[in-house]
Amino acid sequence: MITGAHTILYAEDAEAARAFFRDVLGLAYVDANDGWLIFKSPPAELAVHPSDVPDSGKAELYLMCDDLEATVDELRSKGVEFTSEVINAGWGLLTMLKVPGAGQIGLYQPRHATAYDLP
Repeated sequence: MITGAHTILYAEDAEAARAFFRDVLGLAYVDANDGWLIFKSPPAELAVHPSDVPDSGKAELYLMCDDLEATVDELRSKGVEFTSEVINAGWGLLTMLKVPGAGQIGLYQPRHATAYDLP
């Protein structure tokens, strides 16, 4: 039986990215070996979107929140850089934020049914 999912974010500067998830987002973690941090993810869900063949198998990371405006304000106060304005995407309010050393990820407030809290 499947017991979990392990997400990998590739980073040019893994130490900076790890510090972001540890110190800015405050995610709990274990040290698997000599500073190789593995973070506890928030509750998660998986969506499968149709794609053209070149994008098949591609994965993206979007963090979810209940109040995007308040979350953006809190993260900005911690020095987080946002790479886009908040937009209404229909299915939710969306913005993108910079992960130091690892590009950008999405942050959104869903307006769709969610699966992360199903039993």
